[in-house]
Amino acid sequence: MAPEELKQTSAEENKLEPKSEVISEEKPVAEESEEIHEALEDEHKEDELSGLTLPQIMERMEQLINLNNAGAYHKKFHQLKEHAFKIIHDESEEHKNQAADTELPEERVHYEHPSQAKLSGLISIFREKQDAFHQQQDAEQAKNLEQRQSIIERLKNLYTNSEPGVNLFKEIREIKQEWGNAGQVAKSEFKILNNNYFHHLNQFYQMLDMNKEYLEQEYSHNLEKRQHIIERAQELEKESSVQKALNELQFLHKLWKEEAEPVAEEFREKTWEVFKEISNRIHERKSELNAQIEAEQQENLEKKNNIIEEIKKLASPEKEPNHHYWQTAIKTMEELRANFLKTGNVPRKISNQNWNDFKETIRNFNSAKNEFYKNLKHNQQHNLDEKMKLIQTAKDNMHSEDWDTAVPLFKKLQDDWKTIGHVPRSMANKVWDEFREACNVFFNQYRAKNNVQNDNWKENFQQKKALLEELKNVTDEEGSVEKIEQIKTSWNNIGKVPREKISINSEFNKTMREKMKLNKIHDYELKEDGLSEGQITDKARKIKNQIGDLEAEIVKLENNIGFFTNPSRENPLLRDTYNTIDQKKAQLESMKQSLHQIIGGE
Repeated sequence: MAPEELKQTSAEENKLEPKSEVISEEKPVAEESEEIHEALEDEHKEDELSGLTLPQIMERMEQLINLNNAGAYHKKFHQLKEHAFKIIHDESEEHKNQAADTELPEERVHYEHPSQAKLSGLISIFREKQDAFHQQQDAEQAKNLEQRQSIIERLKNLYTNSEPGVNLFKEIREIKQEWGNAGQVAKSEFKILNNNYFHHLNQFYQMLDMNKEYLEQEYSHNLEKRQHIIERAQELEKESSVQKALNELQFLHKLWKEEAEPVAEEFREKTWEVFKEISNRIHERKSELNAQIEAEQQENLEKKNNIIEEIKKLASPEKEPNHHYWQTAIKTMEELRANFLKTGNVPRKISNQNWNDFKETIRNFNSAKNEFYKNLKHNQQHNLDEKMKLIQTAKDNMHSEDWDTAVPLFKKLQDDWKTIGHVPRSMANKVWDEFREACNVFFNQYRAKNNVQNDNWKENFQQKKALLEELKNVTDEEGSVEKIEQIKTSWNNIGKVPREKISINSEFNKTMREKMKLNKIHDYELKEDGLSEGQITDKARKIKNQIGDLEAEIVKLENNIGFFTNPSRENPLLRDTYNTIDQKKAQLESMKQSLHQIIGGE
């Protein structure tokens, strides 16, 4: 029997029983308890949801959808849906504000949140589950209606056609238990059905006036129930958790109305007054709960204000920031932003102000970052002009055979190249390739003329040691890949080292792998010159093996998709898998191109 029906059942039963006017005194306290319980429960759920991220909310929505009786959790699903909508709306507005700060054209400010499509899909699936649940519920309610009608008929027969020797006490207990355990029926049917049941129950009790012994047993049994409820309520006064005490008190009021049926008249008013007084004392403890909530909200406010201050410091660094600083600051800011959103509620009266301060701080951070990169573009253009001058000087002297003059000149050109800052990303590879080609032409001619086989091995070691130290200092800032390629090419152009120093090659290779991983590039993407035929063959073999492994991964992912009933890209559960396959296929194509270039001698 559903909670709503039980409340109605008890109320109707008490109205029909003799001298039940005291029920009117119970109702306000019980209703107040229910309202307080529902309000506290809603506040608790709101606090719980405010600490969830958007992916966590969608994960809970998927869990609800996968339940067999998903439709029964409509209210919980609706709360998750509304909270998800709010996060998507806030993040979309923040994105638009950031786009506006960067002064993008209006047609590029349009933004659709990446989780919007998945959320719509989850809502559509849940509606289907809810419709199916309602159909099943209608069928069950029809079945329950027949069962309740048969119980009423049995009750009617109990006081109209009962045979001599029938144990009325046992029979009425079974009937009332069956009625209490019977399932829900449609609301349109329940009121008439319930009134009919209590009409016959009242008739039965009137018939019992002739059986005083049974009536005394019934009153004694119900009084015992009331005393147990009162004892448990007294224990709740000592419960440390106010929320738990209020929740269980709500349950005790439900038992009082549904199971602690009428008692002897001299105990009715007395027991109810005791229970009501205890209930009032427990409700007075709500101030403790409010104080606890206020303390938690004040703590959350301090945490959020500290986060705002941290973001302000990032936007106004003490030293002149560079590209590496801003890339690190962006990551830190995103972590702070996530922590802010996960932190619970703050006092309602300053909630809006706190949120506006947070958004304003984020906006100021983005403005400072954008201003830096605007100035950076101007500096990069100046650096490009300086590097173009070095390229021209290298091209003018790359065929020179005045070694005493040209060798120091090219070394100085390489040193000067390192000191010049970054150039626009679109030109970085082009100018580096031109400069490297001019330098390679000169040094290849120089080695050919001076018999590189007679290199001083100790000098080679010193050169490699210097390159190794330079490689260790490489970071993941802009232009790092260019530095790595330059160092690798220079390394390849240096001859052998003494046998006892041969370990420097292993250390260099290990450091090279770490720096490529730091800059998120693969060895097949690295441009390098000066490789021997054997080194070129080994590199081609390694790339070929990597291609085979990557193809096997793609086949495995595509096979896994085939197990789904709806393996289309529109399926929100497969969207990430399709994106992974696309990324791996793009990587595979890049590896094949690199292998083709190596085989073709490029």
